Amino acid sequence: MSDDRLVIDVVDNGGQWTHREWRMLRYMGVDTQIIPNKTPLSELRTLDGLILSGGAARVGLTGELGNCGAYLSLDIPILGICAGHQFMAGFYGGRADEAPAPEFGAATINLVDGGGLIFAGTPEIQNVWESHNDEVVEVPEGFHITASSESCEIQAMENQNQDRFGLQFHPEVNDSEYGVQIFENFVDICRRAR
Repeated sequence: MSDDRLVIDVVDNGGQWTHREWRMLRYMGVDTQIIPNKTPLSELRTLDGLILSGGAARVGLTGELGNCGAYLSLDIPILGICAGHQFMAGFYGGRADEAPAPEFGAATINLVDGGGLIFAGTPEIQNVWESHNDEVVEVPEGFHITASSESCEIQAMENQNQDRFGLQFHPEVNDSEYGVQIFENFVDICRRAR
């Protein structure tokens, strides 16, 4: 009998919680592995989705995230978290910069116009876990803001094709109260795209 599980890998950009992202997917029955961000495109498995993990300060600004630009050429849903979100914004023509008010710890976000697909089934106001010195300050053309907070306008974004998603906060951390639902939503998005 063939294994028809979804295949969603996690790109390791040096973030402190990359293993939590991988573990969350495993709990959901996804076939997942962590791959170095320098893995050539030609060596990737046949994927149903991809997560660009967070990373050290400034890496989302510098664009020094290995082959993440090449991965964004794939015709699959991709979720960028923290530095992955910042890199995605810059790659598509938006901009990330040093945050005027870096966030570390609990924060409250507000969904914008329902929050889009990634926030389906979650409330308009929710608590999340932040760990960032940098943030997206301008969304790329074709993207819109799906969540904001008092100190960070672009907490989340989604593109018009509904296959690129960026989150400034960390849904994989227990303190993000609807993080499991957000991961389940991404898995569902990948399943529908399959």
